[in-house]
Amino acid sequence: MFLINDLIALLAVNLILSQALGTSTLFIAAGSMKNLVATACVITFFTTVGASAAYLIDLTLPSSVSELRLLFYTLVIGFLYVLLLVAMYFLCGSKFEELRQYVHISAFNCAVMGTLFTINERSVMDGLMFSFGNYVAAGFEAGIGFIIASLILTAAYRKLNSSKVPASFRGFPAMLVYLGIISMAVYSLK
Repeated sequence: MFLINDLIALLAVNLILSQALGTSTLFIAAGSMKNLVATACVITFFTTVGASAAYLIDLTLPSSVSELRLLFYTLVIGFLYVLLLVAMYFLCGSKFEELRQYVHISAFNCAVMGTLFTINERSVMDGLMFSFGNYVAAGFEAGIGFIIASLILTAAYRKLNSSKVPASFRGFPAMLVYLGIISMAVYSLK
């Protein structure tokens, strides 16, 4: 039950756009199923591996310099960003140019950084959450939350961008209203 509540809460937070989701990345992901799968995989990678690094940072960072947490989280995500690009360059060869766009739009996304801070906040509030396994699980849940949010947006993407929607409201404004309505519905489930 705890996992279901967490997923619903994370999805609601993602859809409300307050902590963990960059709307532009979500809109790119919703554009096609190929974009959705690639972006979701990269976001899940960054949230999961980033969460494991965040655990090590939170474990070793003294509370007297906790205001440096943002700097260390950013450095870790930057390191993962470069590492993933180098690995893809050597492993993917000719596909590198096509695939690197997903790394670029995903690495410093609000979903990744918001996840790291959300996990830290949860572990501060509940000391039992402060374990490597809980950090990694929460990072993976954030990636799954992104996938679910992307699927919900993909379901309406084409209809909200059709000629039936007034031109001044089509696209981004319609998507934000849609996300607001869906987030209120999902938030009420909790």
